[in-house]
Amino acid sequence: MRERVQRFMYGRYGFDELSKSSLAVTLMLMVISMLFRNRLIYLVSLVLLVFSYWRALSKNIGKRQQENRRFLSIRYKSTAKWSKWKERQAQKKIYRFFKCPGCGQTVRVPKGRGQICITCPKCQVEFIRKS
Repeated sequence: MRERVQRFMYGRYGFDELSKSSLAVTLMLMVISMLFRNRLIYLVSLVLLVFSYWRALSKNIGKRQQENRRFLSIRYKSTAKWSKWKERQAQKKIYRFFKCPGCGQTVRVPKGRGQICITCPKCQVEFIRKS
């Protein structure tokens, strides 16, 4: 049986991160549709399920890899923004953040120092702010 499945999948793309993510969203949507008895959510989950299996069984490997690369890029950017936001929230009690008027670089300075002259590490522009 395993050999038959391997022969069937030969030359096909298989499951990647995009397919796995769409299956996870499908599962969540199906649970939500059962809880709220909403047919529209159920139909959307079925479409996502078909999409995920269509991608896995596709023989156009180059196109599927390109789609997965785009998905991973978008996911990485959103994860990086979230991490940066969380880190800034954790440092908010100790530091103040200012944007450099010259280049837009974010500069971090300690709180409670009164008016200070801040030098941008990127473009060396000096500006005065109250910390």
